Amino acid sequence: MPTFAYKARDPKGQIVSSTMDAENEQVVRNRLREKNYIVTSIALKSKSFDMSEFISKFQKVKGKDLSIFARQFATMVGAGLSLVRALDILEKQVDDKKLMEIIRDVRIRVEGGSALAEAFAAHPNTFSDLFINLTKAGEVGGVLDETLNRIAEFLEKDQALKARVKSAMTYPTVILIFAIVIVIFLLTFVLPTFITVFEGLNVKLPAMTLFLVNISKAMRNYWYLFVFGGGIAVFSLKYYVGTPRGRYHKDMLVLKVPVFGMLNKKVTVARFSRTLGTLLSSGVPVMQALEVTSKAAGNKVVEEALENVRESIREGESISVPMDESGLFPPMVTQMIAVGEETGNLDAMLDKIAEFYDMEVEATLDALTSLLEPLLMVAIGGIVGFIVMAMFMPLFQIVNAV
Repeated sequence: MPTFAYKARDPKGQIVSSTMDAENEQVVRNRLREKNYIVTSIALKSKSFDMSEFISKFQKVKGKDLSIFARQFATMVGAGLSLVRALDILEKQVDDKKLMEIIRDVRIRVEGGSALAEAFAAHPNTFSDLFINLTKAGEVGGVLDETLNRIAEFLEKDQALKARVKSAMTYPTVILIFAIVIVIFLLTFVLPTFITVFEGLNVKLPAMTLFLVNISKAMRNYWYLFVFGGGIAVFSLKYYVGTPRGRYHKDMLVLKVPVFGMLNKKVTVARFSRTLGTLLSSGVPVMQALEVTSKAAGNKVVEEALENVRESIREGESISVPMDESGLFPPMVTQMIAVGEETGNLDAMLDKIAEFYDMEVEATLDALTSLLEPLLMVAIGGIVGFIVMAMFMPLFQIVNAV
């Protein structure tokens, strides 16, 4: 948004010089007139390069901060405050600088005559399609405070689900990283000492020792090839995953990989049910709700399945039939959706599905965590034990020979 430098005379007759962010010069004039300022000059200010502003473009607002914003905004709107007044208060009290700038821009746009949903839509990296569509439905239906509360509740539950998955995976990930570091340390620093001893004694090395010796020498002498090769592999994988075909294959693998595939599928079902249920209960039409839900799924395979559901609905089918045919959704989910369609309580049924799969995800995570810990310990012990045996086997041969 452009910045304007202005000079004006305040109600006390004093000259005031300052700057203001606005869509155009007329908006600046209107705001100053509202404050009873007499404008003397307004000019578009040329912006110099600002490193902090450049960095802020790549920063993202945390889901937790966004849910707090939605909850507080709903409370203020419900208490009868105007949108501009509520946004002005929120702008002053948020801690996140990025969110503060976004709220300021939203307030300016609303002051300029834009609808709240349109102002949110100007920041697609912060406000999702679900956030924007629910806000639009709340504005049209005159229940903006209720809709904002639903948004906050959705964001809180979504964040809680992500936090549970992240927390459960943190310990195994840390253990795995430590294991890799230990193995690299043994191969590059400890094993070379033994290699020097073996070469001095002219001992015939066992196959497993020779195998590790060759790996150790390759890592020490050609480490740059490992680094370069690893970098190329990561870059190539990221590039492929960035293509539509690659993303589809990656998302398919995420749903079908042993053990973790079932967990990912449950997380996806929980998110789908909560998103669609929240949209429908807020009065968003089913076709539009399915479009938003497919984009919010976070999985290309599920997105395509939901697009097929939309096409089937256009041809007169129910939601449950094409969902069942996709093979991605468990029979219990499609049956409960069918019952919800028949009884006219689809949004309530979707909320129940989301609650059920939240509990399923939690139970699966607990079971997975308790299973992964001993398996990782056994695997790490086996690898370290293999290295230790390979190092000491030649020494045992020397002792036996003596």
